[in-house]
Amino acid sequence: QVAQKLFQPIQDIKKMTIWGNHSGTQYPDLDHAEIRGKQVRTLLQDQDWVENEFIPTVQNRGAAVIEARGLSSAASAANAAIYHVHDWMLGAHHNDWVTMGVPSDGSYGIPEGVIYGFPFRCKQGQYQIVQGLSISEQSRKRMDDSYRELLEEREHVKHLLG
Repeated sequence: QVAQKLFQPIQDIKKMTIWGNHSGTQYPDLDHAEIRGKQVRTLLQDQDWVENEFIPTVQNRGAAVIEARGLSSAASAANAAIYHVHDWMLGAHHNDWVTMGVPSDGSYGIPEGVIYGFPFRCKQGQYQIVQGLSISEQSRKRMDDSYRELLEEREHVKHLLG
């Protein structure tokens, strides 16, 4: 979407992060995203588009795939898993990172052990959360919303298991 909006090749977009749960609360964060070394936020001034089109489209992508196919999104998830393992084992492109959902180590205020999407640098099967990113107040709110949803899901499962 960002590539189309800015008329840029998709492979030129780097450092894109999707924080949190893989659900309607996931947060696609453009604050650190770059195109050929330039901040996406400086190139993309249309905040209304970001808030009302980009973020909701990303958040609802899974449901959109199911609706479009009339079937499960399992093929899409399988394809994503292939790319995930590729990046994990072989690394992301130079000066880039990927988002992975892993147990938190406490980074970015997400309590340890919660499975959560973070930005990672990967190399030869090793991964490390990208540290030191500045988080805006708006981003923090969205990240916390996703965290709270994960807690609600965990509590729901605990309740079901008795």
